[in-house]
Amino acid sequence: MAETVAAPAAGQSGGEGSGMSTRQRLRAIIGGSAGNLVEYYDWFAYSAFALYFAPVFFPQGDQTAQLLQSAAVFAAGFFARPIGGWLMGILSDRYGRRDVLIGSVILMCFGSLMIALAPTYAQIGAAAPLILVSARILQGISMGGQYGVSATYLSEVADRNRRGFWSSFQVVTAVAGQLIALAILLILQRTLSHEDLQNWGWRIPFFIGAALALFVFFIRRGLAETESYLNAKAQGAQAPRTMDLLTTYRRQSLITIGISIAGVLQFYALATYAQKYLVITSGFSKAAATEIMAIALVFLMLIQAPMGALSDRVGRRALLLMSFGLTTLLAWPFYNLLGATQDKGLALLLVCASMVVVSGYTAVAAIVKAELFPAHIRALGVSLPYALAASAFGGGAEYIALWFKSVGVESGFYIFLSATCAVGFITVLLTRETKSNSTIVED
Repeated sequence: MAETVAAPAAGQSGGEGSGMSTRQRLRAIIGGSAGNLVEYYDWFAYSAFALYFAPVFFPQGDQTAQLLQSAAVFAAGFFARPIGGWLMGILSDRYGRRDVLIGSVILMCFGSLMIALAPTYAQIGAAAPLILVSARILQGISMGGQYGVSATYLSEVADRNRRGFWSSFQVVTAVAGQLIALAILLILQRTLSHEDLQNWGWRIPFFIGAALALFVFFIRRGLAETESYLNAKAQGAQAPRTMDLLTTYRRQSLITIGISIAGVLQFYALATYAQKYLVITSGFSKAAATEIMAIALVFLMLIQAPMGALSDRVGRRALLLMSFGLTTLLAWPFYNLLGATQDKGLALLLVCASMVVVSGYTAVAAIVKAELFPAHIRALGVSLPYALAASAFGGGAEYIALWFKSVGVESGFYIFLSATCAVGFITVLLTRETKSNSTIVED
């Protein structure tokens, strides 16, 4: 493994993060996570409301065809993520984590406003879906940078013995953002008619997302820079180059990609696509499917911190091996059981069980990648390889699943998910435990 940035000498000032109390550390975690909540709220609002606005932008075809087209736009946002990961990763390593975190939430605000104000297909024809695609690309750039820089920031402000616990809050806030999107969907489903939701009600969550982003902008202005970044700059660390990921840090980059392709496909298959699967395969109503996913996501959010704390005791590898191994073995029977049931309680139990498996990845996703790279290239190292994996295997998850269904071979997606998680399992087997070999030298 490549050399790390040396720890500061005894008595040397380490910057704002040095000697943080639990209260100060919690304040930094909340500040760093607040934007993550808004980013994921806006990101998942698209998926949650696609059942309603898909006919507005894509009027031709049956429900599966319309969702397939909206899923393609969802994927387009993912394909823009490597641009954001590369650009914001470099900027974060050169100029600091704080300013980049502020910039990412501003981009997400603009993307949300574009969707909220977008004219429909009936109004401007084919230009309507083009506007939708443009907004998703803008959000994808924001999201690509947000993930890696946020993961880096949270990992660097966490103390040595509880890095898994503290960094797990990245996913706590991400899931909270998704839950807020689903909660707004539930409220609108109960207060507006189906026609009103399809005609104009779907715009409401995107206006809310833009307003939340402005609020977080002011929160993030008060964030302190991390000790790791300040020490690296003080010691004259070399500015990061993209080529370094292919040379000096090639192994770390490949590990990040291997873990990420399994983790993001697993997350989006079970935490996002499952809502549509409950409607178009299991036969639940849209409202019932939303309620099931909302409860399951609350459960996923609540178990993140305990799972992160568990990784501080048993290591990151154990949780990742459990997560990817079980998904490899159980994806086929899980989807078959879920697709065959019309019992709401059983469906909820199955989805909650899948969330336990998913949490083995999500709880350590931030810290395990950040611990691979030294401070001077950490944000780029986490951002770009992850964004490349997410663009191919996260954004395409719904599209691939819906495509298999459209050609009458829905089980093909279960096999694809199992095979991808098998790649993740093998990657983790070949990787050293990052908890005991961490490149984060500050406490």
